[in-house]
Amino acid sequence: MATLEKIRSKSVFLLVVIFVALLAFILGDAITNGRNLFGNHTTVAKVGGDKIDYLDYQRKREELSRQLEEARRQNPAQYANFDVQLMPQIALNQLITEKLLSEAVKNMGITTSPEMLRRYMLENPQPSAEQMAIVRQLQALNVNVTSMAQAHDVIFNPKRNNLTQAQVEPLQRAWLALENEASARLAEQTYAMLLSGAMQPNELDKKALYNDFIELSQVQLAFRPYGQLDEKEYPVSDAELKAAYDADKSRYKVEEPTKEISFLSVNIAPSEADRAAASKLAAATASALRDSAGTLTRDLRKEGIAVEKRTLRGSDLPGGALRTFVTSAPRDSVSVVSDNMRGFTVVKMGRKYTEVDSVQLNLVQVAGATLPDKVLARLNSGLAVDSLASVFKTDSVMAQTEQWITLYDNKGKTEQLPQSQIDSLKNAGGRYIKLMSTPEGALLAQLAKQSPAKEIYEYQVVEYALHPSAKTINDATEKLEKFLASNNTAAKFRENAGKEGYNLQTFALTQSSDAVPRMAGYNMYYPDSRQVVRWVMIDGKPGEVSKIYESKEAASPALYVAAVNSEYSDYVPLSNADVKRALTEQVRRSKAGDAEIKKYQGKASDIATLASAMGVEPRDLPQFRFSARSGVNDQKVMGQIAGSKSGKKVILVKGDDGIYGYVVNGNTKEDFKYDDATYQRQYQQLFQPNMEQMLRGSKKVENNAYKFEAGE
Repeated sequence: MATLEKIRSKSVFLLVVIFVALLAFILGDAITNGRNLFGNHTTVAKVGGDKIDYLDYQRKREELSRQLEEARRQNPAQYANFDVQLMPQIALNQLITEKLLSEAVKNMGITTSPEMLRRYMLENPQPSAEQMAIVRQLQALNVNVTSMAQAHDVIFNPKRNNLTQAQVEPLQRAWLALENEASARLAEQTYAMLLSGAMQPNELDKKALYNDFIELSQVQLAFRPYGQLDEKEYPVSDAELKAAYDADKSRYKVEEPTKEISFLSVNIAPSEADRAAASKLAAATASALRDSAGTLTRDLRKEGIAVEKRTLRGSDLPGGALRTFVTSAPRDSVSVVSDNMRGFTVVKMGRKYTEVDSVQLNLVQVAGATLPDKVLARLNSGLAVDSLASVFKTDSVMAQTEQWITLYDNKGKTEQLPQSQIDSLKNAGGRYIKLMSTPEGALLAQLAKQSPAKEIYEYQVVEYALHPSAKTINDATEKLEKFLASNNTAAKFRENAGKEGYNLQTFALTQSSDAVPRMAGYNMYYPDSRQVVRWVMIDGKPGEVSKIYESKEAASPALYVAAVNSEYSDYVPLSNADVKRALTEQVRRSKAGDAEIKKYQGKASDIATLASAMGVEPRDLPQFRFSARSGVNDQKVMGQIAGSKSGKKVILVKGDDGIYGYVVNGNTKEDFKYDDATYQRQYQQLFQPNMEQMLRGSKKVENNAYKFEAGE
C-alpha cells in the first residue's frame, strides 16, 4: 500500500509538471507570435473602438478574389498584370468604410422604408447575382419565373404554386437574408447622399468663384527663374533648416507609425552556363523531333518543355523566323526558330492545305419528335424559309437566316461546328440536313455561302522558357549572404552596398503598405515583397538588417533585403533625407530671392528695363485672372498680383521658383452675367469632399493586416 501511495503521489506531481509545461508552452507560443491568450489575435484592424474581425476580412478577400477572376475573364488584357498584393489593403479599406458608414447610419437613425425595399427587391431592372441564383434554383424545381415579383410570390406562397414548404424554406431564408442586406445598403446609400448633399457652397463661396473669373488685370511681367543655385554662394545652416522645418512642420505629419528602410533587390538573370545548357537542350529537342516517331522523350519533357499543336490561317501566323519557316518548309522538317536569353522555340512542320474559314447557314429550329422530318421534307421540296410561318405553327418552328459561323479565328480552329457537320453540310448540295436532333426537337441547317478558301498551316511548336538554374540562384544567394555577414547593421549596409555593386532604394513603410513599391507614386510592387513589409512592421528595429527574402516568381526570381534606418509616429523628422533635401532647396531659393530682390530693387522704372537687366524677355498678360492658367506658376505671387491696384510702379516679389517684377496697368471686370447654378457646379467640382475622411473624423485606424499576410 505504501508503494502504491508513492506512485499515486508521484502521478499527481507528474500531472502538475505536465500542466505547468503545457501552460508555459502555450504562453510562450502566444508571446512569440506577438499575441496572448486574452489578446486581439483575430482583430485585423480597429476603427476607433470598433474591431474588424479576421473572418470578415477573409470573406471580403474571397469576394474580391471572385470579382477579380470575373474581371480577368471578361477583360483579360486589362487585368492580366493586376498585382494581387493590393488585395489585402483593398479588402481592409472596404471593410473600414463599411464599418464607418454602418455606425454613422445607426447614429443618425436612418432606416429603409418598406416601399423603398419593395421597389429594390421586386422592381429593380438589374437584380443582384444572389437574386438571380434564387431564380435559377426555382427553375431547377421546374417553376417558370421571369421576374423578381414572381419569384417572391412562388417562394412565400408555395402551395399556390404546387410546391411544399420544405422545398422553399431554404429559398425563403436566402430571400430574407438578401432583404436584410439590401435594407442596410439602401440606408447607407441614403446617408451617403445626405452627407454629400451637406457639402454645399454659400452665397459668398459662389460669388468668390464668380469674382475670380470676371476680375481681369492688364499685367506686364518679368520673371527670372533661380535655376541651379551655387551651394557655396548660398550656404544653408542647421539652424536655418530647423527654423524652416518648424515653420512648415504640419506638412510632414504622418497618419500612421512609419519606418524608413533601405531596400535592396537582386534580380537574378540566367548565367552563361544556363544559356549554354538551354542551347544544348534546343539541339536535343530538334533532334528528337526529326526522328520518325517525332515525339519527345520523358527526360526532355522533365526539363519544362511545353509542346503544342497549332492550326492557323496564314494571315494569323506570328511574324519573324517562325512565319518564314512555316510558310516555306516541307512537311516533317524541323527548325530552331529562336534561341536567346528568354529561351528557345523549335517548330516541326505539318500539313499545308486550303480551307474556308467561315460559312453562312440558314438555320431552322423545330420542336417535337415528328415535326422536324415534315419540315425538312417541305424545305427540301422547295418551300421557302420565309413561308414556314404560314405552313407551320410559329411556336413550333423558328428560322434564323444568313447566320455566319466562324470556323477559324486568330487562335486557330474554332469549336463552333464539328468537322463531321461541316462535311455533311458541304456534301448536302444545298439541301437542308439535321444538324442536331433530340426527342424534343431538331436543328435543321442549309449551307448558304462559303468564304473564299484560305491557306491553313498545321505545325508543332515546342517552347522553353529560360530561367536561372538552382546553381545560379544559390551563387547569388551566397554572395549576398557573405555581404550581409560583414554588413549586419543598417549603417554598414547603407555605406557598403554600392561598393559591392548593389543598388539601394529608400522607402517609408507603414501599416497600410501593400508591398515594397517599385517606384514612388505608382501601384507597382516588387513581387512577393509583402513579406518584407511584415518583417519591417513587426520585427524590424532601427539599425537592424533583415534576413534574405525570396521572390517566388520562377521567371524572374529575386532576393530582397531591408535595413530599418529610422521610425517615427507623429512627424517625418528633419533627419529624413527627402525632407532635408527639400528644405535645403527651399531655404537656398529664399536666400537667393532676397539677394536678387536687393540687386534689382529700385533700378528699373519700367518692365522692359527690368527684364533687360534680368536678361529675360518681358511678357504682356492682357487678361490676367486668378486661375491655374494665369501665366504665373507661384500661387502666392499669383494672388499678390490679382490683389494689386493699378499703377505705374514696378513691384518686385520673391517667389518659390524665381523673382517676379510686374506692373498692373489696369483692372477691369468682364461683362459676364452671374449664374447661380454654374458656380454651384464649379464649387462642387473644385471642392469634392473626402467621404471616408468625413466619416472617420478624429477616429484612429489601427491596421494589423500585415500581421496576417505573407507568412514569416
